[in-house]
Amino acid sequence: MLRDTFNVVFIRYHLTKKNTLLFQGFYPFDNPKGYSLVAELNGKPYDMDITINEGNEVRRRYIAAHKSVSKEYVGEIQLPEELSSVRSLRLICVLGEDGTKGQVRSVVYKATGRDLEKLKKEYEYNLERSAVTDDKIQILGWAIGNVPEEFHLYDGNTEIPITVKRMFRKDVYGVYPELTEKCDSGLEIVFDKGDYKKLRLTITANGQVYDCKVDTAHVLTGGNLLPKKSLWERIELYRQDNGLGATIRHAIDKFKDADAPKYTYMDFLTSFGPTEVELQRQRDEKFEYNPLMSIVIPMYMTPEKYLIELIDSIRAQTYSNWELCLADGSPKDIMGEFIAKRYGGDSRIKYTHLEKNLGISDNTNAAIALATGDYIVLSDHDDTLAPNAMYELVAAINKDRSIDVLYTDEDKISMDSKEYFEPVFKPDYNLDLLCSVNYICHLFVFSRAIYEKVGGFNKEYDGAQDHDLILRYCEAATKVHHVPKALYHWRSHAASTAMSAESKLYAFDAGARAVQAHYDRLGIPATVEQDTFYGCYRTTYHWNKEPLVSIIIPNKDHTDDLDKCIKSIDAKSVYKNIEFVIVENNSTEPETFEYYKSIEERPDVKIVRYETPGFNFSAINNLGAKNASGDMFLLLNNDTEIINETCIKEMVDVCLRPDVGICGALLYYPDNTVQHAGVVMGIGGIAGHTFVGLERSEPGYMFRAVTTQDLSAVTAACLMIRREVFEEVGGLTEDLAVAFNDVDFCMKVRDKGYLVVYNPHAELYHYESKSRGYEDTGEKVARFNSEVEKLEKLWPEILEKGDPYYNPNLSILDGWYRLKEE
Repeated sequence: MLRDTFNVVFIRYHLTKKNTLLFQGFYPFDNPKGYSLVAELNGKPYDMDITINEGNEVRRRYIAAHKSVSKEYVGEIQLPEELSSVRSLRLICVLGEDGTKGQVRSVVYKATGRDLEKLKKEYEYNLERSAVTDDKIQILGWAIGNVPEEFHLYDGNTEIPITVKRMFRKDVYGVYPELTEKCDSGLEIVFDKGDYKKLRLTITANGQVYDCKVDTAHVLTGGNLLPKKSLWERIELYRQDNGLGATIRHAIDKFKDADAPKYTYMDFLTSFGPTEVELQRQRDEKFEYNPLMSIVIPMYMTPEKYLIELIDSIRAQTYSNWELCLADGSPKDIMGEFIAKRYGGDSRIKYTHLEKNLGISDNTNAAIALATGDYIVLSDHDDTLAPNAMYELVAAINKDRSIDVLYTDEDKISMDSKEYFEPVFKPDYNLDLLCSVNYICHLFVFSRAIYEKVGGFNKEYDGAQDHDLILRYCEAATKVHHVPKALYHWRSHAASTAMSAESKLYAFDAGARAVQAHYDRLGIPATVEQDTFYGCYRTTYHWNKEPLVSIIIPNKDHTDDLDKCIKSIDAKSVYKNIEFVIVENNSTEPETFEYYKSIEERPDVKIVRYETPGFNFSAINNLGAKNASGDMFLLLNNDTEIINETCIKEMVDVCLRPDVGICGALLYYPDNTVQHAGVVMGIGGIAGHTFVGLERSEPGYMFRAVTTQDLSAVTAACLMIRREVFEEVGGLTEDLAVAFNDVDFCMKVRDKGYLVVYNPHAELYHYESKSRGYEDTGEKVARFNSEVEKLEKLWPEILEKGDPYYNPNLSILDGWYRLKEE
């Protein structure tokens, strides 16, 4: 459980200092209330040394535990020689700098001499993974001790000859800083391959034999092994091997039992899937409008087993007014007789055998030709539908009869149909994301009216025919509706999964052409190309104008940061029609004003002075805007540095679209992990950044870190907006001086009907809060809480209903697109 005071992450003996206890931990929000930590031995004050570590490494280390930690406290306590004399050792948090006079006391750790004796005998190790060759098995991990160790491996009670090798492990060295670089903490155990039943490893150290659990099945097949050690070690060591992004997805962020079972999607379905009682209620419900739902399926060499599962899943629907339309392009008409024999009594099932295989597009068109329904539902021939799929669609249509296009969430189903996994929980309609990747895919549904208006599939886009169809239908739709439930189960074929991406290049090429055709139909001057990740597309606009961009940069001292920011734009940016509007905010250092004099000589630089005491981000930027000459405003922090030369151009091109109000960017910490990839309303109870700490090379959930998309908000650390839109919404809300003014600003722009677009192709480094510091005082925390309340009052509906660009099935504890839990 996370404490409001000090949190001890782990406590152990120092590896090189005799009788020295070492602990490590943090304060939430870096101790704004001003707690102190004191030690007591047998009820009396006792000396200890505390070191405070700061910086990016600390932030990354604790991000899974708490988002606002930048300081790590490492304490050392020299214990008495005779631990039997220790009746009680306690670490206590007290309120106030003088620990002896603290009024509020909270015990954060306590131990007896017996506890300390036991702790002294503990041994630090972890078995991480195994590898299997033709004749050998290798177990890799690490082990740490300040005494020699012996390693023995057994199968049951039979000892197995092993070869043990030790090596230096930089990652372990980073976790245990008292180690020297000469310490060989890495562990490699090699032994002959065999038909082992129950492996067991023992380590003899400190005069004690440690029996180490070995996952025999995983060892024999190779791969990751179950970790043993403490939560903090798991987080840090896993990060070293797999990257921070993968780590956080596996980290336990509430200090649960380190050995608690992992929460899986199957657990999620147990908690949130429809119960039998609910399914029966759906069967009994009578809708005012009962549209006929035509489920259309192209078939080709369909395995009988999967066809049965598909049809049975449709016949099990809780909404019964449907028809199934099957068009079979297989060489022989085998399935027609089978379907007639097995399902001949169900008149809702229609089947036709095509004279020849027409390809995926025209085979599907042939199935649609059989349909007589009010709505058409697309499905593949070997997937399955959730029993409530048709019900949920019809329920949505009954609530809003203007809906003519619908889509749902989806997941995967195993070949043996025993497991569901890899859910895809999508945002509500997001056209920019759809132009970047076909996120809609399954289940896709449309009205007969829109089908008759737009037409069916176009075989020119075979391989991405659904992407083309979805784009055309969304263009023509009166309303596109998202049902946020996984109602479609996509069969996970081993052969398909194993196919290399290169073998699917034809499909990716077809996808790029489908998006290009979308822009061509709308008369948007743009070209589309495949992006870094297969299946993702990048749009480049070709506008015949380059408006003046006023780059508004608030600044208080820290001229080194400001100079780096300006020079990065001067040196790198291919977009040159810019001016700098530096808003001076109560600087005190003489060097700052000398620097202003030096840059004011430039014709493209204005220095504007904000003379009101204190820091009000909104007022400062509003003042900058009043003094700006450009048709575009780029709100930019002084502690940023552009990375790519097209950064500003990318944002300008998006903002030139008349439907767009704001464009945001992808920001990295200096260590190349994500600082900002958009904002989700409701994260952390109010609003928060997504993918914080994701490695730069990772795409994130559904590629959402690396694809252009519509969002509810972006950070004003780098935010571009057209002057006319800025003035239309009245600038930033000055009542929100520090926190959430950018979120409110984006919400105001969206409220006027404009889109807020996140463009990951505009990349910057953000050195975050160097200029102003953290919320580290009681006054600042009180102000922060006040601004939280203000934002809640300004935008209660989205906070209550949830962010439309997120998904109600995902956790709002952080921005990592993880499954919500009960």
